[in-house]
Amino acid sequence: MLALLRLLAFACAVTLALPASAQTYPSRTVKLIVPFGAGGPADVYARVLAKYLSETTKQTFVVEDRPGAGSMIGTELVAKSTPDGYTLLVMSNTHTTNESLVAKKPYKLMRDFVPVATVNYSDLLMVVHPSVPAKTVAEFIALAKAKPGTLNYASSGPGTPYHMAGELFKAMSGTNIVHVPHRASGDARNSVLAGTVQMMFDAITTMQPLAKAGKVRALATTGLKRSPLTPDLPTVSETVPGYEATIWIGIMAPKGTPKDVVTFLNKAINTVIELPEVKAAWLKQGAVPLVKTPEQFEAFLNQDIAKWANVVKFSGAKIR
Repeated sequence: MLALLRLLAFACAVTLALPASAQTYPSRTVKLIVPFGAGGPADVYARVLAKYLSETTKQTFVVEDRPGAGSMIGTELVAKSTPDGYTLLVMSNTHTTNESLVAKKPYKLMRDFVPVATVNYSDLLMVVHPSVPAKTVAEFIALAKAKPGTLNYASSGPGTPYHMAGELFKAMSGTNIVHVPHRASGDARNSVLAGTVQMMFDAITTMQPLAKAGKVRALATTGLKRSPLTPDLPTVSETVPGYEATIWIGIMAPKGTPKDVVTFLNKAINTVIELPEVKAAWLKQGAVPLVKTPEQFEAFLNQDIAKWANVVKFSGAKIR
């Protein structure tokens, strides 16, 4: 109840401070389009946002999953929607990677969208099927070098954080591991659980329970520091210095969305993700709230696009 009162107080203060066009927003249902499969991090955290934003604004925020083509199907839908703040894109570093990985797209991220807000970030977990005779990152690298081109790693599709985490690992460890793309993260996860694919970089929020159950073996996390969820588990960078591949989530809107609406959404989202109960729940899942202004988010996006462009160039990965 206290959290709801804080949200309502914030909403009133922001509404009074905004121009007339934003004072009437939102006056109908707002769609949060998730261009990834159901049950993944973007879907899960979008539903948290939708719940609290609905309570704050007294209008319905709904989540629609539109997966496919490495996030491009749902993203194109938002790019072509009316820029009025009622159709928003839930995006991740899949999108910044696709800017250099995908030669032909029906949109360009920084041309056809405006940054609204960042949501959170979390480490990935490097896991292998229990049948793989490697208990550490160093042992896995040695195994991959002894049998080049015979080990596989799964991802939820070309350009996704899971794919690029694998490409970055290959480049920095000097290994030859075969990429096996899937339609969604759940499909990739199932392939590793079945042992048809040996390794995967997956969101710690979804893979850690499976590791605890012994269905996969966790080798490392992918941040520069050890995760509070798995303090006894080393980072990849402890074996491969400088390695870092996290997954982050943000919100963008179609180009032309009124600036005051973007400002309203940014402040509303930042308020939600800084609520003590939200932060506490996410921390248990390994996710850290990421608070930025639209301008800071824009700079962050440009930096991430440049980072993954270098990885794409080095790896030679390309999607026509």
